[in-house]
Amino acid sequence: MLSVFCKTIIFFGLSVVLTIACGSETTPADDPSPATAAQSAPAGTSSASEEPFVIGALASLTGVGESYGVPLSQSKLLAVDEINAAGGINGRMLELIVEDSKCTANDAITAYRKLTDVNGVKIILGATCSGGTLGVAPIAEKDGVVILSPSATSPDITFAGDYIFRTAINSLQVGTGIGNTLWAEDARKIVTITEATDYAEGIRRTAVAQFEKLGGTVTGAESYSSEVIDFRSQLTKLLGEDPDAILLGAQSETSGGTVIKQVRELGYDGPIYSEVVPTGSNALEIAGEAATGLKAVVPNPDLSTSVGRELLTNFKARYGVVAPWPWFQGSAYDGVYIAAECLGRTNDDQDAEGFRDCLYDLTWSGAIGDDYSFDENGDVVGVSHVLIEVLPVAERTEENLGYRIVGPPPTP
Repeated sequence: MLSVFCKTIIFFGLSVVLTIACGSETTPADDPSPATAAQSAPAGTSSASEEPFVIGALASLTGVGESYGVPLSQSKLLAVDEINAAGGINGRMLELIVEDSKCTANDAITAYRKLTDVNGVKIILGATCSGGTLGVAPIAEKDGVVILSPSATSPDITFAGDYIFRTAINSLQVGTGIGNTLWAEDARKIVTITEATDYAEGIRRTAVAQFEKLGGTVTGAESYSSEVIDFRSQLTKLLGEDPDAILLGAQSETSGGTVIKQVRELGYDGPIYSEVVPTGSNALEIAGEAATGLKAVVPNPDLSTSVGRELLTNFKARYGVVAPWPWFQGSAYDGVYIAAECLGRTNDDQDAEGFRDCLYDLTWSGAIGDDYSFDENGDVVGVSHVLIEVLPVAERTEENLGYRIVGPPPTP
Protein backbone atom coordinates (compact mmCIF):
# COMPACT_ATOMS: atom_id res chain seq x y z
CA MET A 1 0.00 0.00 0.00
CA LEU A 2 2.88 2.35 0.77
CA SER A 3 4.49 2.37 -2.66
CA VAL A 4 1.15 2.57 -4.48
CA PHE A 5 -0.01 5.51 -2.40
CA CYS A 6 3.26 7.40 -2.79
CA LYS A 7 3.14 7.03 -6.56
CA THR A 8 -0.44 8.25 -6.62
CA ILE A 9 0.35 11.31 -4.55
CA ILE A 10 3.32 12.25 -6.67
CA PHE A 11 1.33 11.84 -9.87
CA PHE A 12 -1.32 14.25 -8.73
CA GLY A 13 1.12 16.35 -6.72
CA LEU A 14 2.99 17.56 -9.79
CA SER A 15 0.04 19.77 -10.62
CA VAL A 16 -0.48 20.95 -7.07
CA VAL A 17 3.12 21.61 -6.07
CA LEU A 18 3.19 18.83 -3.48
CA THR A 19 6.30 17.25 -2.02
CA ILE A 20 5.62 14.06 -0.09
CA ALA A 21 7.92 12.05 2.12
CA CYS A 22 7.31 8.37 1.46
CA GLY A 23 9.87 6.87 3.82
CA SER A 24 12.61 4.34 3.39
CA GLU A 25 10.62 2.06 1.10
CA THR A 26 10.42 4.71 -1.61
CA THR A 27 12.67 4.32 -4.61
CA PRO A 28 14.46 7.33 -6.11
CA ALA A 29 12.03 7.34 -9.03
CA ASP A 30 9.16 7.70 -6.58
CA ASP A 31 10.77 10.54 -4.65
CA PRO A 32 11.52 13.39 -7.03
CA SER A 33 13.17 16.62 -6.01
CA PRO A 34 10.72 19.27 -4.78
CA ALA A 35 9.14 21.19 -7.61
CA THR A 36 8.89 24.95 -7.53
CA ALA A 37 5.63 26.77 -8.09
CA ALA A 38 6.84 28.22 -11.37
CA GLN A 39 7.78 24.76 -12.68
CA SER A 40 4.61 22.94 -11.68
CA ALA A 41 1.78 25.45 -11.59
CA PRO A 42 -0.69 25.68 -14.46
CA ALA A 43 0.53 28.06 -17.14
CA GLY A 44 -0.43 31.66 -16.66
CA THR A 45 -1.34 31.39 -12.99
CA SER A 46 1.78 32.88 -11.43
CA SER A 47 4.93 34.74 -12.28
CA ALA A 48 8.11 32.67 -12.26
CA SER A 49 9.65 35.22 -9.87
CA GLU A 50 6.98 34.58 -7.22
CA GLU A 51 7.98 32.18 -4.47
CA PRO A 52 5.23 29.80 -3.33
CA PHE A 53 3.69 29.82 0.11
CA VAL A 54 5.06 26.71 1.80
CA ILE A 55 3.22 24.86 4.57
CA GLY A 56 3.47 21.34 5.97
CA ALA A 57 1.21 18.43 6.74
CA LEU A 58 1.50 15.52 9.17
CA ALA A 59 -0.49 12.62 7.76
CA SER A 60 -0.95 8.98 8.75
CA LEU A 61 0.04 7.49 5.42
CA THR A 62 1.06 4.18 7.00
CA GLY A 63 0.33 2.40 10.26
CA VAL A 64 -2.97 1.96 12.07
CA GLY A 65 -4.38 5.21 10.73
CA GLU A 66 -3.56 4.56 7.06
CA SER A 67 -7.13 3.73 6.02
CA TYR A 68 -8.30 7.23 6.88
CA GLY A 69 -5.00 9.12 6.72
CA VAL A 70 -4.65 8.40 3.00
CA PRO A 71 -8.07 9.73 1.87
CA LEU A 72 -7.66 12.76 4.13
CA SER A 73 -4.37 13.50 2.40
CA GLN A 74 -6.00 13.05 -0.99
CA SER A 75 -8.63 15.62 -0.02
CA LYS A 76 -5.87 18.06 0.91
CA LEU A 77 -4.28 17.43 -2.47
CA LEU A 78 -7.54 18.20 -4.17
CA ALA A 79 -7.86 21.52 -2.32
CA VAL A 80 -4.29 22.56 -3.09
CA ASP A 81 -4.81 21.74 -6.75
CA GLU A 82 -7.99 23.81 -6.89
CA ILE A 83 -6.36 26.79 -5.18
CA ASN A 84 -3.38 26.77 -7.52
CA ALA A 85 -5.52 26.24 -10.63
CA ALA A 86 -7.51 29.32 -9.62
CA GLY A 87 -4.38 31.47 -9.47
CA GLY A 88 -3.02 30.68 -6.04
CA ILE A 89 -2.96 33.07 -3.10
CA ASN A 90 -2.28 36.71 -3.91
CA GLY A 91 -0.82 35.44 -7.18
CA ARG A 92 1.48 32.92 -5.48
CA MET A 93 1.19 29.15 -5.57
CA LEU A 94 0.63 27.00 -2.49
CA GLU A 95 3.17 24.26 -1.79
CA LEU A 96 2.30 21.48 0.66
CA ILE A 97 5.07 19.30 2.09
CA VAL A 98 3.64 16.09 3.55
CA GLU A 99 5.41 13.88 6.07
CA ASP A 100 4.22 10.51 7.35
CA SER A 101 3.39 10.86 11.03
CA LYS A 102 1.88 7.36 11.09
CA CYS A 103 -0.33 7.39 14.20
CA THR A 104 2.17 7.73 17.03
CA ALA A 105 3.73 10.55 19.00
CA ASN A 106 7.32 9.52 18.20
CA ASP A 107 6.74 9.30 14.45
CA ALA A 108 4.86 12.59 14.47
CA ILE A 109 7.74 14.30 16.30
CA THR A 110 10.25 12.96 13.77
CA ALA A 111 8.08 14.20 10.91
CA TYR A 112 7.56 17.55 12.64
CA ARG A 113 11.32 18.03 13.00
CA LYS A 114 11.79 17.37 9.30
CA LEU A 115 9.16 19.96 8.39
CA THR A 116 10.42 22.63 10.74
CA ASP A 117 14.19 22.07 10.83
CA VAL A 118 14.75 21.08 7.20
CA ASN A 119 11.87 22.68 5.33
CA GLY A 120 11.45 25.66 7.64
CA VAL A 121 7.66 25.58 7.77
CA LYS A 122 5.73 27.45 10.45
CA ILE A 123 2.23 26.22 9.62
CA ILE A 124 1.34 22.52 9.74
CA LEU A 125 -1.92 20.77 8.91
CA GLY A 126 -2.29 17.71 11.14
CA ALA A 127 -1.55 15.40 12.67
CA THR A 128 -4.16 12.87 11.60
CA CYS A 129 -4.28 11.08 14.96
CA SER A 130 -4.67 12.43 18.46
CA GLY A 131 -1.49 10.74 19.68
CA GLY A 132 0.58 12.41 16.99
CA THR A 133 -1.01 15.80 17.58
CA LEU A 134 -0.46 15.58 21.34
CA GLY A 135 3.11 14.47 20.72
CA VAL A 136 4.05 17.53 18.67
CA ALA A 137 1.81 20.07 20.44
CA PRO A 138 4.20 21.08 23.26
CA ILE A 139 7.10 21.38 20.82
CA ALA A 140 5.04 23.43 18.37
CA GLU A 141 3.81 25.66 21.16
CA LYS A 142 7.38 26.32 22.28
CA ASP A 143 8.54 26.87 18.68
CA GLY A 144 5.62 29.12 17.78
CA VAL A 145 4.44 26.79 15.00
CA VAL A 146 0.73 26.56 14.18
CA ILE A 147 -0.86 23.10 14.22
CA LEU A 148 -4.29 22.73 12.57
CA SER A 149 -5.66 19.17 12.72
CA PRO A 150 -8.64 17.92 10.73
CA SER A 151 -9.13 14.72 12.70
CA ALA A 152 -7.44 14.70 16.12
CA THR A 153 -10.30 14.62 18.63
CA SER A 154 -8.81 13.82 22.06
CA PRO A 155 -10.18 16.08 24.82
CA ASP A 156 -6.60 16.69 25.96
CA ILE A 157 -5.93 18.73 22.81
CA THR A 158 -8.26 21.46 24.07
CA PHE A 159 -5.58 22.72 26.43
CA ALA A 160 -2.55 21.80 24.30
CA GLY A 161 -1.55 25.40 23.58
CA ASP A 162 -2.25 28.73 21.95
CA TYR A 163 -0.93 27.61 18.56
CA ILE A 164 -2.92 24.35 18.47
CA PHE A 165 -6.19 24.31 16.51
CA ARG A 166 -8.50 21.69 15.03
CA THR A 167 -11.50 21.48 12.77
CA ALA A 168 -12.09 18.04 14.33
CA ILE A 169 -14.84 17.86 16.93
CA ASN A 170 -13.67 17.36 20.52
CA SER A 171 -14.27 13.76 21.64
CA LEU A 172 -15.94 15.18 24.72
CA GLN A 173 -18.98 15.88 22.54
CA VAL A 174 -18.88 12.47 20.89
CA GLY A 175 -18.39 10.66 24.19
CA THR A 176 -21.24 12.57 25.77
CA GLY A 177 -23.46 11.56 22.86
CA ILE A 178 -22.49 7.90 23.28
CA GLY A 179 -23.13 8.00 27.03
CA ASN A 180 -26.55 9.56 26.46
CA THR A 181 -27.38 6.98 23.80
CA LEU A 182 -26.44 4.07 26.03
CA TRP A 183 -28.70 5.37 28.79
CA ALA A 184 -31.58 6.30 26.47
CA GLU A 185 -31.55 2.78 24.99
CA ASP A 186 -31.88 1.19 28.44
CA ALA A 187 -28.30 0.07 29.02
CA ARG A 188 -27.58 0.20 32.74
CA LYS A 189 -24.58 -2.09 33.02
CA ILE A 190 -21.88 -2.03 30.32
CA VAL A 191 -18.38 -3.28 29.62
CA THR A 192 -15.74 -1.55 27.52
CA ILE A 193 -12.90 -2.66 25.26
CA THR A 194 -10.53 0.04 24.07
CA GLU A 195 -7.43 0.34 21.92
CA ALA A 196 -4.65 1.89 23.99
CA THR A 197 -4.33 5.17 22.09
CA ASP A 198 -5.11 8.78 22.99
CA TYR A 199 -8.04 8.89 20.60
CA ALA A 200 -9.77 5.67 21.64
CA GLU A 201 -9.13 6.25 25.33
CA GLY A 202 -10.55 9.78 25.03
CA ILE A 203 -13.77 8.36 23.59
CA ARG A 204 -14.04 5.73 26.31
CA ARG A 205 -13.28 8.15 29.13
CA THR A 206 -15.84 10.76 28.11
CA ALA A 207 -18.56 8.23 27.23
CA VAL A 208 -18.13 6.40 30.54
CA ALA A 209 -18.17 9.67 32.49
CA GLN A 210 -21.50 10.66 30.97
CA PHE A 211 -22.99 7.18 31.35
CA GLU A 212 -22.00 7.00 35.01
CA LYS A 213 -23.29 10.52 35.57
CA LEU A 214 -26.71 9.33 34.40
CA GLY A 215 -26.60 6.37 36.78
CA GLY A 216 -25.00 3.63 34.69
CA THR A 217 -22.33 1.19 35.84
CA VAL A 218 -19.22 -0.13 34.10
CA THR A 219 -18.58 -3.67 35.33
CA GLY A 220 -15.61 -4.55 33.14
CA ALA A 221 -12.94 -2.73 31.14
CA GLU A 222 -10.24 -4.12 28.87
CA SER A 223 -7.62 -2.36 26.76
CA TYR A 224 -5.34 -3.67 24.03
CA SER A 225 -2.29 -2.55 22.09
CA SER A 226 -2.51 -1.81 18.39
CA GLU A 227 -0.52 -4.95 17.55
CA VAL A 228 -3.09 -7.35 19.03
CA ILE A 229 -5.12 -9.42 16.55
CA ASP A 230 -6.95 -11.88 18.83
CA PHE A 231 -9.32 -10.50 21.47
CA ARG A 232 -11.17 -13.67 22.46
CA SER A 233 -9.74 -14.03 25.98
CA GLN A 234 -10.49 -10.41 26.85
CA LEU A 235 -13.95 -10.59 25.32
CA THR A 236 -14.74 -13.82 27.15
CA LYS A 237 -13.84 -12.14 30.41
CA LEU A 238 -16.07 -9.16 29.60
CA LEU A 239 -19.00 -11.33 28.54
CA GLY A 240 -18.80 -13.05 31.92
CA GLU A 241 -20.16 -9.80 33.36
CA ASP A 242 -23.43 -10.31 31.46
CA PRO A 243 -23.49 -6.70 30.21
CA ASP A 244 -26.46 -4.84 28.76
CA ALA A 245 -24.15 -3.43 26.08
CA ILE A 246 -20.54 -3.25 24.93
CA LEU A 247 -18.71 0.01 24.28
CA LEU A 248 -15.89 -0.30 21.74
CA GLY A 249 -13.19 2.31 21.12
CA ALA A 250 -10.74 1.61 18.28
CA GLN A 251 -7.96 3.48 16.53
CA SER A 252 -7.55 0.92 13.77
CA GLU A 253 -10.28 -0.34 11.47
CA THR A 254 -8.67 -3.77 11.58
CA SER A 255 -8.93 -4.08 15.34
CA GLY A 256 -12.39 -2.52 15.45
CA GLY A 257 -13.80 -4.90 12.86
CA THR A 258 -12.09 -7.91 14.43
CA VAL A 259 -13.43 -7.17 17.92
CA ILE A 260 -16.97 -7.00 16.54
CA LYS A 261 -16.55 -10.23 14.57
CA GLN A 262 -15.03 -12.16 17.47
CA VAL A 263 -17.51 -11.03 20.12
CA ARG A 264 -20.38 -12.25 17.93
CA GLU A 265 -18.56 -15.55 17.35
CA LEU A 266 -18.43 -15.94 21.13
CA GLY A 267 -22.22 -15.81 21.21
CA TYR A 268 -22.89 -12.23 22.28
CA ASP A 269 -26.04 -10.92 20.59
CA GLY A 270 -26.55 -7.72 22.54
CA PRO A 271 -25.98 -4.13 21.39
CA ILE A 272 -22.56 -2.69 20.57
CA TYR A 273 -21.86 1.04 20.64
CA SER A 274 -18.82 2.81 19.28
CA GLU A 275 -17.31 5.78 17.45
CA VAL A 276 -16.42 6.39 13.81
CA VAL A 277 -13.46 4.04 13.21
CA PRO A 278 -15.35 0.69 13.47
CA THR A 279 -17.86 2.03 10.92
CA GLY A 280 -15.21 2.43 8.21
CA SER A 281 -15.41 0.28 5.09
CA ASN A 282 -12.45 -1.92 6.04
CA ALA A 283 -13.84 -2.53 9.53
CA LEU A 284 -17.28 -3.42 8.16
CA GLU A 285 -15.78 -5.80 5.61
CA ILE A 286 -13.90 -7.60 8.38
CA ALA A 287 -16.92 -7.74 10.70
CA GLY A 288 -19.41 -8.69 7.99
CA GLU A 289 -22.91 -9.36 9.27
CA ALA A 290 -21.63 -9.18 12.85
CA ALA A 291 -21.57 -5.38 12.56
CA THR A 292 -25.27 -5.13 11.67
CA GLY A 293 -27.02 -2.93 14.22
CA LEU A 294 -23.81 -1.39 15.58
CA LYS A 295 -24.53 2.18 16.64
CA ALA A 296 -21.97 4.97 16.73
CA VAL A 297 -21.85 8.69 17.34
CA VAL A 298 -19.89 10.38 14.57
CA PRO A 299 -19.43 13.82 12.98
CA ASN A 300 -22.28 14.26 10.52
CA PRO A 301 -21.21 12.41 7.32
CA ASP A 302 -23.93 14.14 5.29
CA LEU A 303 -21.98 17.00 3.71
CA SER A 304 -25.01 19.08 2.87
CA THR A 305 -23.29 22.38 2.07
CA SER A 306 -22.64 23.30 -1.55
CA VAL A 307 -18.90 23.11 -0.87
CA GLY A 308 -19.30 19.67 0.69
CA ARG A 309 -21.34 18.30 -2.21
CA GLU A 310 -18.83 19.66 -4.70
CA LEU A 311 -15.97 18.08 -2.77
CA LEU A 312 -17.62 14.66 -2.86
CA THR A 313 -18.30 14.97 -6.60
CA ASN A 314 -14.78 16.14 -7.38
CA PHE A 315 -13.18 13.53 -5.14
CA LYS A 316 -14.94 10.71 -6.93
CA ALA A 317 -14.09 12.17 -10.34
CA ARG A 318 -10.43 12.47 -9.41
CA TYR A 319 -9.79 9.29 -7.45
CA GLY A 320 -12.47 7.03 -8.88
CA VAL A 321 -14.08 6.11 -5.55
CA VAL A 322 -16.70 7.51 -3.22
CA ALA A 323 -15.13 9.46 -0.34
CA PRO A 324 -14.93 6.83 2.44
CA TRP A 325 -14.67 9.31 5.34
CA PRO A 326 -16.80 12.24 4.11
CA TRP A 327 -16.83 14.42 7.20
CA PHE A 328 -13.16 14.02 8.03
CA GLN A 329 -12.19 14.46 4.39
CA GLY A 330 -14.28 17.62 4.34
CA SER A 331 -12.46 18.76 7.46
CA ALA A 332 -9.08 18.16 5.81
CA TYR A 333 -10.24 19.93 2.65
CA ASP A 334 -11.51 22.92 4.62
CA GLY A 335 -8.22 23.10 6.49
CA VAL A 336 -6.32 23.81 3.28
CA TYR A 337 -8.76 26.54 2.26
CA ILE A 338 -8.63 28.04 5.75
CA ALA A 339 -4.85 28.05 5.51
CA ALA A 340 -5.09 29.79 2.14
CA GLU A 341 -7.40 32.43 3.60
CA CYS A 342 -5.05 33.21 6.48
CA LEU A 343 -1.99 33.19 4.22
CA GLY A 344 -3.81 35.66 2.00
CA ARG A 345 -4.30 37.93 4.98
CA THR A 346 -0.78 37.71 6.38
CA ASN A 347 0.96 37.28 3.00
CA ASP A 348 3.77 35.54 4.90
CA ASP A 349 4.09 31.80 5.51
CA GLN A 350 6.61 32.51 8.29
CA ASP A 351 4.20 34.68 10.27
CA ALA A 352 2.79 32.00 12.56
CA GLU A 353 1.58 34.57 15.07
CA GLY A 354 -0.41 36.41 12.43
CA PHE A 355 -1.76 33.11 11.11
CA ARG A 356 -2.81 32.12 14.63
CA ASP A 357 -4.60 35.42 15.15
CA CYS A 358 -6.37 34.97 11.82
CA LEU A 359 -7.70 31.60 12.96
CA TYR A 360 -9.05 33.08 16.18
CA ASP A 361 -10.84 35.81 14.22
CA LEU A 362 -12.15 33.54 11.46
CA THR A 363 -15.72 32.48 10.75
CA TRP A 364 -15.74 29.88 7.99
CA SER A 365 -18.22 28.22 5.68
CA GLY A 366 -16.96 25.13 3.92
CA ALA A 367 -17.48 21.42 3.38
CA ILE A 368 -18.29 20.51 6.99
CA GLY A 369 -20.67 23.37 7.70
CA ASP A 370 -21.53 27.04 7.46
CA ASP A 371 -20.37 29.77 9.81
CA TYR A 372 -18.17 27.70 12.10
CA SER A 373 -15.25 29.13 14.04
CA PHE A 374 -12.61 28.42 16.68
CA ASP A 375 -13.04 29.12 20.39
CA GLU A 376 -10.43 30.47 22.78
CA ASN A 377 -8.85 26.99 23.01
CA GLY A 378 -8.63 26.47 19.26
CA ASP A 379 -11.52 23.98 19.25
CA VAL A 380 -14.03 24.11 16.43
CA VAL A 381 -17.48 25.54 17.24
CA GLY A 382 -20.61 25.22 15.10
CA VAL A 383 -20.37 21.70 13.63
CA SER A 384 -22.48 18.73 14.61
CA HIS A 385 -22.45 14.97 15.14
CA VAL A 386 -25.12 12.33 14.65
CA LEU A 387 -26.04 8.80 15.64
CA ILE A 388 -25.64 6.19 12.90
CA GLU A 389 -26.61 2.51 12.66
CA VAL A 390 -24.81 -0.08 10.55
CA LEU A 391 -27.04 -1.78 7.95
CA PRO A 392 -27.24 -5.49 7.09
CA VAL A 393 -24.64 -6.58 4.54
CA ALA A 394 -27.22 -6.86 1.75
CA GLU A 395 -28.16 -3.20 2.22
CA ARG A 396 -24.65 -1.75 2.40
CA THR A 397 -23.57 0.19 -0.67
CA GLU A 398 -20.69 2.40 -1.66
CA GLU A 399 -23.04 5.38 -1.57
CA ASN A 400 -24.51 4.80 1.91
CA LEU A 401 -21.12 3.66 3.29
CA GLY A 402 -22.83 0.79 5.05
CA TYR A 403 -24.91 2.70 7.55
CA ARG A 404 -27.91 4.98 8.00
CA ILE A 405 -28.15 8.25 9.91
CA VAL A 406 -30.58 7.85 12.82
CA GLY A 407 -30.50 11.52 13.82
CA PRO A 408 -28.97 13.65 16.59
CA PRO A 409 -27.82 11.68 19.64
CA PRO A 410 -30.48 11.65 22.38
CA THR A 411 -30.28 13.99 25.32
CA PRO A 412 -31.18 13.04 28.93
